[in-house]
Amino acid sequence: MGLGNSIFEARKRSGLSQEDAAERLGVSRQTISKWELDETLPDIRQAKRLSVLYRVTLDELVDFDLEVKEIQEAIERVSEEAQRKINWTEMWAKKYPVLSRYRQEVETSSYERELRALLERLRLEQGYSKEDAFLVLKDILGGIWTQQNS
Repeated sequence: MGLGNSIFEARKRSGLSQEDAAERLGVSRQTISKWELDETLPDIRQAKRLSVLYRVTLDELVDFDLEVKEIQEAIERVSEEAQRKINWTEMWAKKYPVLSRYRQEVETSSYERELRALLERLRLEQGYSKEDAFLVLKDILGGIWTQQNS
């Protein structure tokens, strides 16, 4: 997504019209339009003012992805109680079918023992709660995945 589209999406999400944004920034409506159409770029000071006006970081404004932002907000709205009711394996298996079949294909007990030992090490050595140790281990695995695919 281009910067212009990011500026447009951020403005729309903030509920402002081009006229409102222009007035608050001290520029013309046409200037806002040109930024949103990628005809011109705001200078760094104007970009910073846009980010403040639209309540996003400058990084978010430059890399604004509406779909990602909506997913993040949806996750934040889900209560802990609702999350416990969701069968996450079943949900993710719709996207990654291996999650619905690996238990029939892989003897998991030896992996489970090793992972439990790692969790216990994190708890004992770092003083993490069970949940925190699990999240750290998940993050370590995610980091390995990211490194292998970059």
